[in-house]
Amino acid sequence: MSPNRLADETSPYLLQHKDNPVHWHPWGADVLDDARAENCPILLSIGYAACHWCHVMAHESFENDDIAALMNAHFINVKVDREERPDVDAIYQSALALMGKHGGWPLTMFLTPDGEPFWGGTYFPPTPKFGRPGFPELLRGIASAYGNQADQIQNNVAALRDALAKLSSPTPGKGLTTNMVDDAASMALRLIDPINGGTSGVPKFPQPVFFRFLWRAYKRTGSALFKDAVTTSISAMCRGGIYDHLGGGFTRYSTDERWLVPHFEKMLYDNALLIDLMSEVWQDTRDPVLAERIREAVEWANAEMRIGDDHTFAYAAALDADSEGVEGKFYVWSEAEIDSVLGTASALFKAAYDVTPHGNWEGHVILNRSHAPTFGNEDHEAKLADARRLLFKTRRQRIPPARDDKVLADWNGLMIAALAQASTTFGELKWLEDARAVFRFVVERMANGDRLYHSWCAGTARHPATIDDYANMARAAITLYEIGGDADTLEHAERWVAVADRHYWDSSGGGYYFSADNTTDVIIRSKSASDHATPAGNGTMVEVLARLYHLTGNDAHRQRVETLVQLFSGENPQYLLTTTGLLAGYELLERGVQVVVTGPPDDPGMAAFAEVIHTAGAPLKVVSRVVDPSTLPVSHPAHGKTAIDGQPTVYICAEQTCGPPLTDSTALREALVRR
Repeated sequence: MSPNRLADETSPYLLQHKDNPVHWHPWGADVLDDARAENCPILLSIGYAACHWCHVMAHESFENDDIAALMNAHFINVKVDREERPDVDAIYQSALALMGKHGGWPLTMFLTPDGEPFWGGTYFPPTPKFGRPGFPELLRGIASAYGNQADQIQNNVAALRDALAKLSSPTPGKGLTTNMVDDAASMALRLIDPINGGTSGVPKFPQPVFFRFLWRAYKRTGSALFKDAVTTSISAMCRGGIYDHLGGGFTRYSTDERWLVPHFEKMLYDNALLIDLMSEVWQDTRDPVLAERIREAVEWANAEMRIGDDHTFAYAAALDADSEGVEGKFYVWSEAEIDSVLGTASALFKAAYDVTPHGNWEGHVILNRSHAPTFGNEDHEAKLADARRLLFKTRRQRIPPARDDKVLADWNGLMIAALAQASTTFGELKWLEDARAVFRFVVERMANGDRLYHSWCAGTARHPATIDDYANMARAAITLYEIGGDADTLEHAERWVAVADRHYWDSSGGGYYFSADNTTDVIIRSKSASDHATPAGNGTMVEVLARLYHLTGNDAHRQRVETLVQLFSGENPQYLLTTTGLLAGYELLERGVQVVVTGPPDDPGMAAFAEVIHTAGAPLKVVSRVVDPSTLPVSHPAHGKTAIDGQPTVYICAEQTCGPPLTDSTALREALVRR
């Protein structure tokens, strides 16, 4: 067997390292067995295919024969794709945080043969700089410490083991109230940059889950402070360099406070979550810039990220930050290049998109409209659109960034929900069909019965699903039911929740573990409700269970929500700011509005009502589409109601009471807005 064992993997990130002189192993129980047999410490390196600094460390150290020889002599070296094994990454990111260090990728951790961490960091240069030791020096030091300071190593291991165990066993709080949710939203406002949007400081991440929480606070309270925080932030992102003004789609984050300089990789999850958030905000603001960005982001995803055929396809995970080994090279311009392509049309474009002789980033131009945001002159905008098309055509001749072709169930679940919501918001039925095609892909190619796989690549599904996979796919399934009337997807949601309850629920302490009960290659099953770049599975499950409770009347779903809310409510109000997905789900349980549409499925009035319901800006609605309300659960307040004179009829219900039947779309919109 080759000393580098990555050649048989499917992960694009692992395959990037298959020719390294490092004797890499993929993560697995057999690696831990080998380490124990040899009593050899483990060097764990975690990254992902689109990560710029992962590439830097690979070129500087992992492709260096001398450094590789040191790694091979002293450690069993393990490479992990953090997107393929987020459960492994979560454990060691938490361990690094417990050491008082900032996390990120590449993650470099040193473990005992049992996989327990005792020291770590992120990127290390080959020679000392940036205040960091050189990687060879670090390797020698860690190897010496492991061999000669066993007591200190064991003390570190024991302390981290205990701390990780506490993180996975949170102390329950007293639960939540609507006042606590309001207080958390008020605290969240203090984090906002009032000038540039986003949260204060750098780097700036889009944080769609956080801003959805603030938007819901605006809808709940009517306070313009919440509305302005969201609209200012989204507007700045849409006009800044974090957005690709030629090809569409948002990059992962901005390195400056003005949203100008992106970290150039494009992640599926960011775009899915932003499409979802912007669709919800557009229903109130009707901002044409949001509509344009949503359309462009969907077009980008369909042009650049699709894997499969028109009937059944999914979306790839990410596009790299680098091309030809240079970060952002594919995306940046010079004034001379733009003049050459646009000719006499360049002056208008340069004024609109911040094009200057010396550039706005390291001598290059990052296109943005932050300084000239007006979208009012139709003639100018038409000319700018023509210019963008010419520049995009020219850019296509460059060597593009690599695509990470992994299909991830949780991220595709986010995209299914986003496409379905955007389809009804903008009347784009094709987007709903796309959402259904992606749903079919996951069900047909990433499942074994009701058990999901987390990852699919090169024709192979691998790795047991995480709770995020079940949560996001169940939410997607419910969204397809509420928007498209797909009854079979609601059944999938119920079955996936049942799997989560059987294989992920902590029967002694409550809450869902990140990994399944048959996961044998992790040192601890982590459990959290804190949102990061993607929403936490436990928080999303609160929304899923709340929706299912309102739809089915099954009180077991409500009881499970109450257990989750109590477990993760904590004692520190500041902690709630990390669990905004959970707070949004709690609000849906307590204040959800049940909207029942009844009538013949093929009646045009049903579609007209659906359009009103899903564009009226009522985020706490839960929609049931039934031919006969008597098929609703007996506990549902609309059970036994009837369609009026055989025509499509809507009932709006809350707190076990329904309003009068509505057969007019204008009256329906007014009623939903009042709610």
